[in-house]
Amino acid sequence: MPSQRHEWSIYVVRTASGALYTGISTDVERRFDQHANGHGAKALRGRGPLALVYRVAIGDRALAQRVEHALKALAKADKEAVIVAQPKRRYWLRVCAPRPG
Repeated sequence: MPSQRHEWSIYVVRTASGALYTGISTDVERRFDQHANGHGAKALRGRGPLALVYRVAIGDRALAQRVEHALKALAKADKEAVIVAQPKRRYWLRVCAPRPG
């Protein structure tokens, strides 16, 4: 049986208090349902209702982790700007591509 390739996505969830949580997954809908039902990240438990405010398919896991790290490093105002702009994958490829050594 051939191995399945999973495309990784980055996503941002807003809590009821307005806090933002960033994560990666190969199935954002399933992962968001886990968060919403209290079975996802501990940081989101009891902080609902939750809203999925941004997601974009990134590609491989390594790039998704670099994008996640870059998003988590942003100030909240900058994260809000990302949510408003809803940048596509090509933006993140440009911003987070590995630099030649």
